[in-house]
Amino acid sequence: MDFEELRKQIDIDLRIDDTELDLESIRTPQIHNKYLQLYTKYSLQLKKARDDYNSLYRTKWEYYTGKAEPEVYRENPFDIKVLKADVGIYLNSDLELQQQSQRVEYVKQYVDYLERILREITNRGFHINNTIKWKQFLHGE
Repeated sequence: MDFEELRKQIDIDLRIDDTELDLESIRTPQIHNKYLQLYTKYSLQLKKARDDYNSLYRTKWEYYTGKAEPEVYRENPFDIKVLKADVGIYLNSDLELQQQSQRVEYVKQYVDYLERILREITNRGFHINNTIKWKQFLHGE
């Protein structure tokens, strides 16, 4: 599910039909469960993406500092002697590391968004309750 599909689904799920507040109240735990499952899925993906980044970072660090296995240099020669102070420049500009970092950030945005949605779903009961009280007030109850 891409981010736009997720956003559209959330717009549909969080809409409260004020003519059937009892059904909306019953539906809240189901909606919460749905997005909790998504949150868990993307949280695990974020952990994996961060671990993959860290492994790739170490591999690239070994490569740029000359500490990688000889077969690595046979496959992908690197004939530059890099000073310790300059290793960061090479790591920051490495395309594979940048791509993995972008993957981490992309999944992190999903997780952050789903956290906010779960908080909103938690507050949904208060919104329904306030709507009921407002309708009672309007009817003089």
